[in-house]
Amino acid sequence: MRLATAAPHKGDQRMLFPIAIERGDEQHAYGVVVPDLNGCFSAGDTFEEALANVKAAIEGWLEVAVDYGDPIPEATSIEHHMDNPEYAGWIWAVVDIDLTPYLGKSHKINVTLPDLLVKQIDDFVASHPGDKTRSGFLSRVAMAELARARKGA
Repeated sequence: MRLATAAPHKGDQRMLFPIAIERGDEQHAYGVVVPDLNGCFSAGDTFEEALANVKAAIEGWLEVAVDYGDPIPEATSIEHHMDNPEYAGWIWAVVDIDLTPYLGKSHKINVTLPDLLVKQIDDFVASHPGDKTRSGFLSRVAMAELARARKGA
């Protein structure tokens, strides 16, 4: 499992999903909830096992969502969930998920943009290692805006 410190691979569309981990004990497993993915949860007998299992749970959740034609929700920040009393005393972490396998085939399209905007995009991409290409940047920004619009609807 790759966490927030991991660098994205070229061409990847990645998202950091916050997870809440409920401590286990000798009688109970560690429980893990992914608040941004309704109904996505996992568990493990140890903290490490719980972390490993939640990545598979997220990937399974995304596969089912895509099979049903549902959009991939935009991950929110941990701070967004920390004040929720349901997770009081839980441990917070993020899981880095490559969304590329769930997005489908890429299509080449023509887009007309003003020179200044193209330069600003290129400058941004050059200075941000997570955005390897102009297309990757535009794709990431479009996905974020679509997710934001769905939340507002």
